[in-house]
Amino acid sequence: MADNADSVVRVCWTSDVAPDSVKAFAVGAHTLAVYNIGGVIYVTDDECTHAAASLADGMLEGDVIECCMHLGSFHVPTGNVVAPPCEVPLRTYQVILKGDDVFVDLSRNAAGEPA
Repeated sequence: MADNADSVVRVCWTSDVAPDSVKAFAVGAHTLAVYNIGGVIYVTDDECTHAAASLADGMLEGDVIECCMHLGSFHVPTGNVVAPPCEVPLRTYQVILKGDDVFVDLSRNAAGEPA
């Protein structure tokens, strides 16, 4: 699959996110949460779909991120809701690693499907 140059953007270095942690990065008009879960990099929107809270400020337990505001949570790899009050799934992004650089395709979800 060829990268769409307009939608593929660099986010950070892999070393910017410690193992089993999450960190927010501003990328153009987006604020993205980058997760390092067991050495695998995932990227989602940073804002909780329930309330305007940064997920990077939440608690990462395994592959689930819990929002710091109302304790709703999401499954990071899929963006699926794990616990209320969240109801709307979290937007995920396709991650493209190029050396130590983390890129995302803003037009595709984590499964590589069009967003």
